[in-house]
Amino acid sequence: MKNVLLEKIEKEPLSHKEALELFQNADLLDLALMAKKIKFLKSGNKVYFTINKHINYTNICSSKCLMCAYYRNEDDKDAYTMSFEQVEKELSNIEDLHEVHIVGALNPKLDFSYYITLLETVKKATPNANIKAFTAAEIDFFSKISSLSHKEVLEKLKAAGLQTMPGGGAEVFSERVRKKLYPKKIGFEEWAQIHALAHSMGIKSNATLLFGHIETKEEIIDHLFKLRNLQAQTKGFLCFVPLLFHPENTIFEKHIQKQSAVFQLKVLAISRIILDNFDHIKAYWVMMSDSISQVGLHFGADDIDGTIEKENIFHAAGATSPSGMARQKIVEMVKNAGFVPVERDALYNELKVYP
Repeated sequence: MKNVLLEKIEKEPLSHKEALELFQNADLLDLALMAKKIKFLKSGNKVYFTINKHINYTNICSSKCLMCAYYRNEDDKDAYTMSFEQVEKELSNIEDLHEVHIVGALNPKLDFSYYITLLETVKKATPNANIKAFTAAEIDFFSKISSLSHKEVLEKLKAAGLQTMPGGGAEVFSERVRKKLYPKKIGFEEWAQIHALAHSMGIKSNATLLFGHIETKEEIIDHLFKLRNLQAQTKGFLCFVPLLFHPENTIFEKHIQKQSAVFQLKVLAISRIILDNFDHIKAYWVMMSDSISQVGLHFGADDIDGTIEKENIFHAAGATSPSGMARQKIVEMVKNAGFVPVERDALYNELKVYP
């Protein structure tokens, strides 16, 4: 079984059935061996990171997804929307900033003009940083509140400074799961249309998977194959990011345990194996913890994200990782795992190699 699939992977992609069989039954270290081999073919001994900053501009949301610990109602004591002055202050005094990552909630009280000014504010404050902003769910929401098409929304955002997009918004591409957990959010078809449209306009993006809640292994595999097929059409995805669900502070807190390190590593490895047309797979230390992400570099990942400075959404759900990490700590993490750290920009142009 192992040798046959190892040989096949070197010649052609796995079928859906073969991938599911691997995910369900393969030995963990066999998966690691396959995934690491593919990683080395794509990026050698390099592991990428960036100097980035997260701006989570509001937590007031009309979507009210059942698995979300971040959203608040407008009258909650800890509800907030950032002013542009607060955004400017958040971006001050960050040395060598390469990327500003902007995501938030679907706040029904904000006009579309807020998002245009938000981008313009960030662009003015950090003219040399790539602005990676707004999930496909946010783009769809902006379309609804502005009565503009998705294309018109993206055109206006791009003119204001949008350069790349994150990959969230559809969580897992399963209608069964969507209807149960986040029925007000877009499903795969709209998510795919928005990303394909963005790619056609020169806006590269990431892709994600939220796993570890009520999804099945079959649904994980189906999600990955849908992404592979979409990438074959658009060639616009930069990186795939598996996101671990944290049940703390959600309705699932007493019903679902956070997935084990073994399962997290399996998801990383099978993602690297299936997504043969994605150049990069991320072991996102915020979600996985720095130690599991470090091990994940031996399971096919070649990116560990970045310094972040401050992250709110996943920490609201109980993520125990630091809210930010120093550049030197990341360099040491990567080196201690046996790889070569490479500081990158948002488009994976290499800026500095740490031999």
